[in-house]
Amino acid sequence: MEEMIEVQGPSAVAGALPVYGAKNSVLKLMAATLLAVGRSTITNVPEIHDVTVMAELLRRLGCDVSYRPAEHEVSIDVPEELGHQADYDLVRAMRASISVLGPLMARCHRAEVALPGGDAIGTRGLDMHRAGLEAMGAQLSIERGFLRASADGGLGGATYRLGYPSVGATENLMTAATTARGVTVLENVAREPEIVDIGRMLREMGARIEGLGTTTLTIHGVPRLSPVTHRTVADRIVAGTWAFAAAVTGGRVEIQGAEPEHLSVVLDKLRCAGCEIDTREGRFVVQGPERPRAINVSTLPYPGFPTDLQPFVVALNAVAEGSGIITENVFEARWGFTAELERLGARVRLDGHHARVDGVPAHELSGAPVEAMDIRAGAALVIAGMAAQGVTEVSGVEHIDRGYEHFVDHLANAGVRVQRRIARGWS
Repeated sequence: MEEMIEVQGPSAVAGALPVYGAKNSVLKLMAATLLAVGRSTITNVPEIHDVTVMAELLRRLGCDVSYRPAEHEVSIDVPEELGHQADYDLVRAMRASISVLGPLMARCHRAEVALPGGDAIGTRGLDMHRAGLEAMGAQLSIERGFLRASADGGLGGATYRLGYPSVGATENLMTAATTARGVTVLENVAREPEIVDIGRMLREMGARIEGLGTTTLTIHGVPRLSPVTHRTVADRIVAGTWAFAAAVTGGRVEIQGAEPEHLSVVLDKLRCAGCEIDTREGRFVVQGPERPRAINVSTLPYPGFPTDLQPFVVALNAVAEGSGIITENVFEARWGFTAELERLGARVRLDGHHARVDGVPAHELSGAPVEAMDIRAGAALVIAGMAAQGVTEVSGVEHIDRGYEHFVDHLANAGVRVQRRIARGWS
């Protein structure tokens, strides 16, 4: 039966909210364990649906996976003989499944990965994944909905420059290069904290990687890697979500388990919106203003403003004083949720990859039934509902479950009038 989130506004957030490991890191860490025979353990794992999907994918490849959500831990026993096919039913449900491509090419010298699905937020092609692996000696083709790759003699070192600092391509090429013959140089790579986290785990496994956190990675291939225990980096997007909840509702929240240095651009923008922010090691406090000021934001690869927090800027500007321009430079189709926000009374005008949002006082927004179309848009609609008058009902809860651990419970514990229930249906 379909579930929904019901939020009664206005309802400001007030209290402490936790941050666990990053969704955008832990799934790739799980895939990277394929590189080493034996038992690897990943800690600080969020209790989210996508971890369950990745665990099932690894099981189908022959691994024994023990996921302990209450302990925020997953252990993966990797066999000597791995399967090499990632099936469509799992890959279509979670695009991060494509991250097994690099490890499978390193271990098996072949892989068959269904072309991915995931959130409907824009085109994310595999051209750079393919071109980078071909530079390392692989042969690739697309047949019957699968990307098929092979390198009968194994992969060899190469120099490859990414046309765009793609996170997914950086991850796959970095993992594939760890055991390739010779030296691989990857230029114009992604620099996100999640990339650095994966690189650090690979180093702990015995990989020789130089340049983490810079635009160029140099990887000296080694014969084999060893299993490890590794703690996942904190989820900066969840931390940012809680920060925007305070900014939009005029609340005060202590965000625990976060790494504020990974959100420096975001926190600067929130200060411009009128928030008071106190950062400390491993946590920070955000006091939202009585009414925020509109801000202008352009999304960019790290260290720029993250595209995953763009929907929250739209929600903030919807109740802000003045008008703000948001420019989406990463995912061209990320504007679909604005029509849902307009159902609450927001004033949004789209022009290509720009959106102008003219703020109205929060009491002029009114609750309505809306639908979450992706993970972050769903969370942003809940936060907008917290600022609006009356009841907002958010369907498409399964999207939110993919990226947030106990989203409703955490907000309720911080004083928000919110609950999860079976949808009644509406016209």
